[in-house]
Amino acid sequence: MNAVLPAVSPKASDKGGSGVRFTYTPGELRGFAQQVLDLARRAGASACECEVSEGNGLSVTVRVGAVETIEHNRDKGIGVTVYVGERPAARRGHANTSDLSPGALAQTVEAAMAIARRTAVDDCAGPPEAAELAREPRELDLFHPWALGTEEAIALAKRVEGAAFALSPKIRNSEGAMVSAQHGQFVLANSLGFMQGYPTSRHMLSLSVIAEEKGLMQRDDWYSSARVPGALADPEALGRYAGARALARLRSRKIPTCQAPVLLEAPVAAGLVGSFVSAASGGNLYRKSSFLLDALGRKVFAPVVRIEELPHEPRGLASATFDEEGVATRARTVVEAGELKGYFLGSYSARKLGMKSTGSAGGAHNLVVAANGPDFRGMLAKLGRGLLVTELLGQGVNLVTGDYSRGAAGYWVEGGEIAYPVEEITIAGNLKDMFLGIAAVGSDEVVRGSYRCGSILIDNMTIAGN
Repeated sequence: MNAVLPAVSPKASDKGGSGVRFTYTPGELRGFAQQVLDLARRAGASACECEVSEGNGLSVTVRVGAVETIEHNRDKGIGVTVYVGERPAARRGHANTSDLSPGALAQTVEAAMAIARRTAVDDCAGPPEAAELAREPRELDLFHPWALGTEEAIALAKRVEGAAFALSPKIRNSEGAMVSAQHGQFVLANSLGFMQGYPTSRHMLSLSVIAEEKGLMQRDDWYSSARVPGALADPEALGRYAGARALARLRSRKIPTCQAPVLLEAPVAAGLVGSFVSAASGGNLYRKSSFLLDALGRKVFAPVVRIEELPHEPRGLASATFDEEGVATRARTVVEAGELKGYFLGSYSARKLGMKSTGSAGGAHNLVVAANGPDFRGMLAKLGRGLLVTELLGQGVNLVTGDYSRGAAGYWVEGGEIAYPVEEITIAGNLKDMFLGIAAVGSDEVVRGSYRCGSILIDNMTIAGN
């Protein structure tokens, strides 16, 4: 049986190019934003925010060697938020349109104003504090266009999928190999004098395949995403890895219900970090629907855990100079030696809680869980005897109580080595206990969206099986 190993991601050749073109110049986007601000002021808005954006890209999916989908996307739009009255007696209205003609912009502002006039007064509604806005643009190197032609994308997807099929005759089917190249640009502006924006890119290779043996089937997948096309995983290496993961799950079995340590593979561990972010986010906090309410300054993780937010990493998938309100982002330590040092707050939730925005409108920016443990093989050795989880199913997370129960699949580990694959099990516990029970964070880091994290070893969980 193939052992599950961290993905090897040798770099592909740099396929960046200058063939990608936007419909509008940055100056034209700024012009649209200024039109909206002027229209809102003349309509009687006490404040206005708007974001104008456009994007284009190509996505191709190949399944069992045949082209399944080819999607060319090109879109544009503007969102307008107006405020009528000043805090604490402000009313808010929002409208958007994909038509950037002068008449459509005027109608959109009128629609937002009509909504605001009919909305209840909200004592926390209003634009961000002027002093918190980002004033100096910062170059984060987020735009690397990929002038990818349709035929080239199809050929690339076939290489990814073909590498998996070539691995073994047991790879019988595919849910598809996808190649995607996406580009966008935006301008965010408000009536406090803020107007900034920049172009971005995001590219991806992914594959999901199905292995079959004696009529029994197992699936697994992998993907690689990056701002720079040359930083994507080698297509054949990604295909072979996705195939090896599917093969390794053949002959899965059930296990008896037990209590045991659990090692969350790095992509699964990133999902656990996501649950923490949700519980520590302003919306859940001011609604009192989080078990982390009033947890600042308390030990909510094991002492080995350190989590940092690094929004200004060059080429980072979640890097940003400012959040979705224009509030400046900043590097900070969110968890230090297990102690919760900060929440994730936008302006509205910060006011609700009597606090200041953390520049988190729209979510976290490059949240990094610091490694204090070894690589993947070393983490298996630390686990010793227990469960390695490589996939979670369902949405059994209660952020109010912290109760956690998810369907799972993975591998049973004996003596620090993978013994056999397991399926049809459930792992259960409480996030409060799970966070405090983290024994180690591996150095086998992966990036999944806003989170960078290695595998996480939890000292004890309930595993429900037979």
